[in-house]
Amino acid sequence: MDISVFQTIWFVLWGVLWAVYFMLDGFVLGTGFISGFLAKNDTEKRVLINTVGPVWDGNEVWLVTAGGATFAAFPTTYALMFSNLYSALLLLLFSLIVRGVSFEFRGKLESAAWKGAWDKAIIVFSFLPALLFGVAFGNIFKGIPMKNDFAAINFTYDGTLIGLLNPYGLVTGVLFVLLFAVHGSLYAAIKTTGDLSKRAAALANKLWLPLLVVAVVFLGYTYPATKLYGNFLKAPVLLIIPVIAVVSLLLVKLFAAKGECYKAFTFSCLTIVFVVFTGVTGLFPNLIPSSIDPASNLTIFNSSSSLLTLQIMTVVALIFVPTVIAYKIWVYRIFRAPVSNEDVLGSHDAY
Repeated sequence: MDISVFQTIWFVLWGVLWAVYFMLDGFVLGTGFISGFLAKNDTEKRVLINTVGPVWDGNEVWLVTAGGATFAAFPTTYALMFSNLYSALLLLLFSLIVRGVSFEFRGKLESAAWKGAWDKAIIVFSFLPALLFGVAFGNIFKGIPMKNDFAAINFTYDGTLIGLLNPYGLVTGVLFVLLFAVHGSLYAAIKTTGDLSKRAAALANKLWLPLLVVAVVFLGYTYPATKLYGNFLKAPVLLIIPVIAVVSLLLVKLFAAKGECYKAFTFSCLTIVFVVFTGVTGLFPNLIPSSIDPASNLTIFNSSSSLLTLQIMTVVALIFVPTVIAYKIWVYRIFRAPVSNEDVLGSHDAY
């Protein structure tokens, strides 16, 4: 097969990896930064942490895989992304590290000050990645100010960290925060019991309307700020992707209002996946567009690895991606039961 086929396959897989990561780590991040509003005492904070404790680190596999796929399939994009956006990505990485450390260290000392400090860290460093991921993808959708001369191997970037905090990037960041907040609230509702579960379900219902408003602003702002709609206008059949995202978002509210949180959470998963698919479909064949010169766009064609590399990677992916999926299904099945106050108070292994 022609190399363009494998380049397209890996673009699709790249989008799938990001979508699955946001679907899975989205509820962990959301649960983390809503915990300060949801939990009323130390026991409830422990309950919330224990709902995500067995799965949060496994969810990071999808982030590592998405980064690894970018490195192996599109090395030029990987190199320039980490060079041009070094400060932002470093801040994101540190936030994810502190978030994970906070889960593990919070219960190491029986001190109110110690636990309080780590509780604040969980909130802040769960919120920051959610915001930063949204800002990052907003800037990717919009295009970043870079000039690339591929023939002369000369690459320049004219942006700054503050420049990434442009209006469209911030709107996308707020969209991600609210998506994950609703997602995390619904997850907490189905993974906890009693009054905590009821408060989580109520919070999801309250946050849905602000999410809808921001989603409408995002869709409207996307037309003048980006070129994402181009592919959908050229091939209207692709409109099924954003339509599924919108319908799923509406069904989240429908089922959440009825108290059917399992169904609402399922459609929240679909909403996040198809929001990411919408953005990725709009980008194709670009990976990172240039806001200065379309000839400087990083695409799947000018930044990919060799045909042999892509072929080997495809074989490896066919073996290991289904294995990881099977493992994740097994893990979620093992830890499917809700976590109660009695579970964390009566277990020495609980966070």
